[in-house]
Parts: sequence; structure tokens; C-alpha cells
Amino acid sequence: MVAVSSASPAHHRKSWSAAPTGFFEVEAAGLRWLAEALPHGGALVVDVRDVGAHHIDLARLRPASPTAEAAEALGRGLAVTHGMGASAFGSPPAGWSGDAWIGRQPQSNDPTASWGLFYAEQRVRPFVRRAVDRGHLDVAGAAVVDRVCDRLAAGDFDDERPPARIHGDLWSGNVVFTADGAVLIDPAAHGGHGLTDLAMLALFGCPGLDRISAAYQEAAGLASGWRGLVELHQLHPLAVHASSHGPAYAVQLVAVARPFT
Repeated sequence: MVAVSSASPAHHRKSWSAAPTGFFEVEAAGLRWLAEALPHGGALVVDVRDVGAHHIDLARLRPASPTAEAAEALGRGLAVTHGMGASAFGSPPAGWSGDAWIGRQPQSNDPTASWGLFYAEQRVRPFVRRAVDRGHLDVAGAAVVDRVCDRLAAGDFDDERPPARIHGDLWSGNVVFTADGAVLIDPAAHGGHGLTDLAMLALFGCPGLDRISAAYQEAAGLASGWRGLVELHQLHPLAVHASSHGPAYAVQLVAVARPFT
């Protein structure tokens, strides 16, 4: 379990004595990579103060009530951060190579030519297999998701957008509203599709979601019909949760996947 210490008023420390090699280093690399967008108006990102094999020290954030202005700024900032780009779909954050994680579950970041192929083979199928192996998802349900993955891998949902610099684990718990605005923490950063971040915010809810989405849509120039693809981008977090949290998420995963078969 990752422990949180409050030893210093200036920062807080997350530590895990059994952390796999690179666990905190890739988090630090992801935060710094996302923070490269800050001078250009990108989303606010928590500052990394120190990192080691078994800990990461981050600037202490003081939560405040969410505001409409902060939500809109987050939407615009995310569009800028995504627009900073990545070298490929699936590319790891700059300065890092090797294993990656979402929460405490491992996942790969192997550069891939197309988004659909990357998303199917590195973000959905591995967690579907784990969910089946753990008895959380039955074979029939897995087959439904696999049919969607076949379409993804074939490029049926690819568009002309280049790889985006995404947070990768953007549920509401990883957005901290402060007096300075909404600050991103705990990324699983990689080269992906910008809708993936919006989809996770929508899946688990976030204060000011409508304002975030509207500001993002305007700033990023999303094509009409983008909302119809949001659930496609929720397959990854649902598969992750089906693997780790049990059958209730597996049922939701299959229900979300079915319309895309």
C-alpha cells in the first residue's frame, strides 16, 4: 500500500517500501513531462520536490472549493497540454523507458503507429485477460470486448489527430482544486488520445465537468460527434477496475463495449 506522510509543511511524501523498480520515478517523469506545457498555458501540475526508489515528495496542495472559472481553465489547459504532443501513441514520458503503472497495476508504454492498435493491445486487452483470470469477467463478456478491440486494432476508430500528451489516469481524485486552480496529480502519462482524459473525468465524475468539457472542446477544436466516442475511451479504466475491483465493473465494461461491436 502507498503511504502518505505529512512530515513537512512544504511537501507531502508518498512512500511504499515494496515499490517495484521505477514505480515512483515514472510518476515523477510523467509529472515533469506534463508540466512542460505550463509556460504555454497548460494544465496546472503538482511540483515534484524529490523522488527515490521508495518515495516521491510533492509540493503540498491546499484544497479549495471548485469554481466555474477553475473548471473552465482546466478544460483550456488540458487542450494545451494535450497539444504539446508525444512522439508516438504509447510513448512514455520524456526521460523514462521501461515499466509503467496505473495505480498499482502494471501496464506497458510501447510506442505504436496508430492509436487504435495501441489502445486495444496495451490498454484494454491486458486488463480484460486479468479480469478473466481472476474470475471477475466471464468468457462471453470478454468476447464482446475483444470484438471491439479487433475493430480498434484494425483502425476503425482512428482519426487524424496526432498523439496527445495525456495524463492517463484523470479521474476526479487526481484533480485537486486549489485557490490557484485545478492541479493534476498522480498521472499515468503517455502519448494517447485527448478524449481518454475527458472520458475518465466523465466516468467517475468531476466538479464542473460540463464547463471543463465545453472549454476543452472549444480550445481543442473537437469535431462534431466526439461525445459519441467518450464511452469507447472508458473501456480502459473500466477494464482496469474489472481486473482489480471485481464483477460489478466487468458488467459495466461489457455494457459499454457492446454498442461498439
